[in-house]
Amino acid sequence: MARLSVLIADDNPVIRAGLAAVLGAAEDIEVTAQAVDGREALSLTRRHAPDVVLLDVRMPGVDGISALPHLVQLAPVLMLTYCREAEVVRETLLLGAGGYLVHGEFSPDGLLRAVRDAPLGRPHFTPTAASALLAELRTSSHPQRDVAQSSERMHNSVVFGLSSREVEIMDLIASGMSNQQIAAACFISEKTVKNHINRIFAKLQSATRSEAIARWLGTARPGVTGHG
Repeated sequence: MARLSVLIADDNPVIRAGLAAVLGAAEDIEVTAQAVDGREALSLTRRHAPDVVLLDVRMPGVDGISALPHLVQLAPVLMLTYCREAEVVRETLLLGAGGYLVHGEFSPDGLLRAVRDAPLGRPHFTPTAASALLAELRTSSHPQRDVAQSSERMHNSVVFGLSSREVEIMDLIASGMSNQQIAAACFISEKTVKNHINRIFAKLQSATRSEAIARWLGTARPGVTGHG
């Protein structure tokens, strides 16, 4: 019977070694690769095609959240992290994570169960992650606001004529990311980011980041934007 292959992505070598020891002790599981950040995780996932990826949230370089949308297209992903923030739990699930485990809240047997269930689409959450998600759902009292923002974003992309990639980059600009951070998040070079930004600024008729953000978010005065 083929064993379940696992890739571990965490910048802490002690954590990687501990997880590898627990998983490696199971007869039906093998650790086929280990990565120190999101970029290496993506590269090794493409190379080894693991059955499950265990992914940390915060890592230097390309972090887990930036790599997650790309990784979930290749394999089931379980978040395995010290991060307990409700908004992070929610964001990773929206991006496709198949579970969220917080260090110190699961036993070796619990980890093995989560790994075995991941390819079957059975999510696992440790108590803090489950509580954070529940709290986030309870406080999300304005779902219509998210729909309105999504509608406005789509409207703007049509009005300004931005491509899907340009929309993605403009959203990252609006979130406050630098060119270097955008390049890492999108897995492209800084030169490519600059080329995209030049085209975006031309389409938005903006000379600066702040002006482009104002027009993109609809906070610039209609008389200034020229788009009513």
